Amino acid sequence: MSVTPEEIEHEDRIVWTEDVSSFDYVRETLVRSARNRRRPISPPAGRRVGYTVLREDAPSNHNAPGTFSRRVFWVKDHDRSEQPKGKGVYSGIAPSEAVDPRTVAPGTPGELTERAWGGKLP
Repeated sequence: MSVTPEEIEHEDRIVWTEDVSSFDYVRETLVRSARNRRRPISPPAGRRVGYTVLREDAPSNHNAPGTFSRRVFWVKDHDRSEQPKGKGVYSGIAPSEAVDPRTVAPGTPGELTERAWGGKLP
């Protein structure tokens, strides 16, 4: 699932809960059922490494009042950052949610780069 700028236009900032500077990629997921604008949110699976904080005036979701759409950034045990070099499922490719953490900014979807993919993009 790709994230569109319209879905994340009310983001205020990104909070990294870990240093992701050495990560080739993180998984980016849009959580459409967040119950608040600012507190940490949990990923669908794996370990959270970051999340977004919404502006105070961010509206709740139209189809589910009282919930907000927010991104969470996370990794799984078998991701490249968690495995020794050259080992693991994603040593030369990346999962569908992968984005290069260097491309993540408030209101801007992360991008899949060659660094994140692990080589030339297909």
